[in-house]
Amino acid sequence: MTDLEHQVFTQVRAIISNEEQVIGRRGILIPLKKAIIADGDIRNVIDIVSSDPALAAHMLWRSQSAAFVSGNTSKNRSLKDALVRLGQVNIYRYAFTFYLKERLDELPQPYKKLVFGYWALTESIAADAVDSLHQMEGVDINPDEVQTLALFSVFGEIIALTAFAYLNAESEESFPLSIIKTLIDNQKQTLTIEAFESLGLDEELKDEFMIAHNLRQTRDPNSPGLVLRRVLSMRNQLLKPL
Repeated sequence: MTDLEHQVFTQVRAIISNEEQVIGRRGILIPLKKAIIADGDIRNVIDIVSSDPALAAHMLWRSQSAAFVSGNTSKNRSLKDALVRLGQVNIYRYAFTFYLKERLDELPQPYKKLVFGYWALTESIAADAVDSLHQMEGVDINPDEVQTLALFSVFGEIIALTAFAYLNAESEESFPLSIIKTLIDNQKQTLTIEAFESLGLDEELKDEFMIAHNLRQTRDPNSPGLVLRRVLSMRNQLLKPL
């Protein structure tokens, strides 16, 4: 690693550790996390989600897309139905990715285009993973757990590129894009794991992500990570190839 690459690597990691800077809309996510951790009345969660109509609509769409692809053709007719079916952990994961995507909309070019490329890849992987689950027999895996996990498939790349965009916006000197591309290629695993540790995501998501990327093994046949691993392997996206 060159001195300049090391300098950028250090600064990007510092930005990644700042949850508010990376995600932005903490006004919903913070009380939502508190309500979920408290494991209290689902009505509190419903009230928080419904306070942002865009997030509420997103939850309905996500719930119906995973249920439909998995063979469940019944529609959730209300936000309450959708959130009860999703479960509180999936609710937070969906909300997190929703606000992350919203944050990405604010990025300048060329970062916005590059990150959206990763985001399109993520959505495609998620669709393939849920479809793959639907074709499996003898497993008891929640399709929303597969979908929410898959939405973090290239999480490290997205967060690192976003942090680099913020770094260049705040620096007196502009660092060439080739530096972050090199760092993503060579330090992807470190950046990804630090992003998970810094951004307050649940431990189960991190554990299944490690399984999905072949960084950890499991004998659990109902692991969402194993479903995703097959898709990531076929797309050559594993952090640790098989």
